[in-house]
Amino acid sequence: MTNNIREIFNRIAPVYDQLNDWLSLGQHRIWKEMAVKWSAIQAGDTCLDLCCGSGDLTQRLARRAGANGKVYGVDFSPALLEVAKQRAKIKYPEPSITWLEADVLNLPFEDKYFDGATMGYGLRNVVDIPRCLHELHRVLKRGAKAAILDFHRPSNSQMRTLQQWYLDYLVVPFAEYRGLKAEYAYISPSLDRFPCGEQQVELSLQAGFANATHYPIANGMMGVLVVTKY
Repeated sequence: MTNNIREIFNRIAPVYDQLNDWLSLGQHRIWKEMAVKWSAIQAGDTCLDLCCGSGDLTQRLARRAGANGKVYGVDFSPALLEVAKQRAKIKYPEPSITWLEADVLNLPFEDKYFDGATMGYGLRNVVDIPRCLHELHRVLKRGAKAAILDFHRPSNSQMRTLQQWYLDYLVVPFAEYRGLKAEYAYISPSLDRFPCGEQQVELSLQAGFANATHYPIANGMMGVLVVTKY
């Protein structure tokens, strides 16, 4: 990820959760639970949440991994990590979650370390998606799964028009009201360059994953990529 994108996320950290609420019409909590379920994390597992942001998905992993599990939340934005740490203190006063500032293109973990992983709204923003998938493959154990949740451009032209209208007339005005209009300008171009579901599957197989399935949801405006390492 570039320093420019890191700076954007540092600036929007105070309203990051509100952004997700607006972009998903409040449905992101349901989609995150779907991602956690598809990651197949079990009690006692060691798991990873890439691009953890404010830690919402990370906390869901922690609940599923239980008291004997280990959870690592990784993000490149120190401001978002600080938000995540403060939020987690309320529900997880014990250090059951380890927060790390790191680059998803160069993860500070040994090979075959994790039993499962999630990634929410992060793959779309990395500068090298194939390398990110290779790194994810490297740190997962054999048989482990990862579920990658993100926004997408729908293939249906009417839904694409609706999505753009929503961004232009609801999300951007909200950002402008919070003094962050310029920071939110990255969303639309990031959607335009993000590989579609079929392309994500192909990239995952090229990265070494044995199985990869992309599940479109919300009329194609959202999707979950589920990959398995053998």
